[in-house]
Amino acid sequence: MNLEMQQFKAEFFKALAHPLRIKILELLSEGDKNVNEIQNLIGSEGSAVSQQLTVLRGKNIVVGRKDGNRVVYSLRDPMIVELLSIARQIFNNHLVDTITMLDKISENEGKNRNKF
Repeated sequence: MNLEMQQFKAEFFKALAHPLRIKILELLSEGDKNVNEIQNLIGSEGSAVSQQLTVLRGKNIVVGRKDGNRVVYSLRDPMIVELLSIARQIFNNHLVDTITMLDKISENEGKNRNKF
């Protein structure tokens, strides 16, 4: 069971491992959208958006439902919104750590310049 869970997680994160897919998920976290809406909001080619939606759909991360001649996409699990928020927090934590480190380096360089 543990190996199955690890495999699921690996495949899940692999499906998220593309900036365009993340952007699509962020847009869908705001509400359901069809391919044209996503394409216009991203400013990317329809084929690129469709390819990424196919990957996300194949991994059961998004679902599509027919609405006339269009397919409207939505997040399969609302916890994806939480996951994206947590990823943003982790990024911010790394950014804060990097800024703190750069401040210390600048401070030490300033002290070293004053010695000479």
